[in-house]
Amino acid sequence: MKRWVHGTIVVVTEIDRGRLADLVAAEERRFVELHPRSAELAGEARHLLAGVPMAWMTRWPGAFPVVFEEAVGAHFTDVDGNGYVDFCLGDTGAMAGHSLPQVADALASRARRGITTMLPSTDAHWVGGELARRFGLPVWQMAMTATDANRFVLRFARHLTGRPRVLVFDWCYHGTVDETLAVVGPDGRPVARPGTIGPPCDVATTTAVVQFNDLAALEVELARGDVAAVLAEPALTNIGIVLPDPGFHDALRELCTRYGTLLVLDETHTICAGPGGATAAWGLEPDLLVVGKTIGGGMPVAAYGMTQDVADRLAPALGGSEIDTSGVGGTLTGNALALAAVRATLSTTLREEDFERMVPLATAWTEGVQQVLDDVGLDWCVQQLGCRAEYWFCPPPRNGRDAAAAVDPELDSYLHLHALNRGVLMTPFHNMALISPLHTRADVDRHTEVFAEAAAALAGATVEAV
Repeated sequence: MKRWVHGTIVVVTEIDRGRLADLVAAEERRFVELHPRSAELAGEARHLLAGVPMAWMTRWPGAFPVVFEEAVGAHFTDVDGNGYVDFCLGDTGAMAGHSLPQVADALASRARRGITTMLPSTDAHWVGGELARRFGLPVWQMAMTATDANRFVLRFARHLTGRPRVLVFDWCYHGTVDETLAVVGPDGRPVARPGTIGPPCDVATTTAVVQFNDLAALEVELARGDVAAVLAEPALTNIGIVLPDPGFHDALRELCTRYGTLLVLDETHTICAGPGGATAAWGLEPDLLVVGKTIGGGMPVAAYGMTQDVADRLAPALGGSEIDTSGVGGTLTGNALALAAVRATLSTTLREEDFERMVPLATAWTEGVQQVLDDVGLDWCVQQLGCRAEYWFCPPPRNGRDAAAAVDPELDSYLHLHALNRGVLMTPFHNMALISPLHTRADVDRHTEVFAEAAAALAGATVEAV
């Protein structure tokens, strides 16, 4: 794998693919030996499509999915009695930790007193106020998932601006919203993201796509005058952590204002930057903001906030007699059970004092990975964003295109399976760790130890390349 740095070819290590295949095969055999009961249950799941309740659960390493028995804090146990340190945390859904007693108690209490009535519960006002305090936007609404929230917000943007299209950044992630499943094609035109099935129309009809950190390309698209909203993660997180260049967000805000485009920030993953996400930590100024997963302590729930100006402009439409058929909402949205979970979670965890513990642990995780890379001579990188960190098989990328080009499924398979077989769970889609308030330094050190073992085996399978 040759690397180009500022136009210069540099010497790197190249993986011996035959040796790597042998390492993967050994780990696959070990996986089967460790998980006989999970194998039995996989064989019995014939009434589930792909044998799992959601097809992406097949993305985990190994011949079949591991079936978990119990998840508590930052750990879980599978049906074969194997214990794991969980750095995946439900891909952010359990960022506060598994089986939080305060959330379980709140859910049980609320369930005994009614879950859904299509009326606000006594927790609703507290939740709105806390979200406003954390993120700095004064007016909020609830959703069941961040996908729903993004879909609703894009409707608002089109309604307010009278414009048909949205703009996203290449290889972004905003759930399963049709308009966001787009990447830059070979000719620079938006095309459906690889793996997308059943798109309703040519995505170029609905969506503009530019590279993250490319302000010149961003301005070209906004200057066309047909973009209702820019929907952006403050930092890319689902194609590897891609951080914004200095000044990027100031320029993004200014360009949206200049061209009359609403700026929407999706903090569903970047809440790892602090209690109010990157918006509060970096002083950002979105028109609308979406957050999901994390705020409910594992309970499905999301929320979206807006400036007072946006709220005032939306008021006539949202106060109309046909709001129930507007394409925004859902009967179970804002239900009492979800609001109870948010209140129990945000009143007790993911606070400043929690991040003061979580971020240093993520730094220790990052430093541990970097030290291993230095020791064995692998020319990879490790990036940190708050209490989230991730290693990648390339120098730090500036955009999604470069990050996507460095994806190496064989290496991913080996590293994930090696870690899983030794009791460390990473996010299945990439090499990411998320730190909860309940992780310990011993958990971090265990990952460093396991990663060092895998890297040493890889170092024995490398050759010099120029």
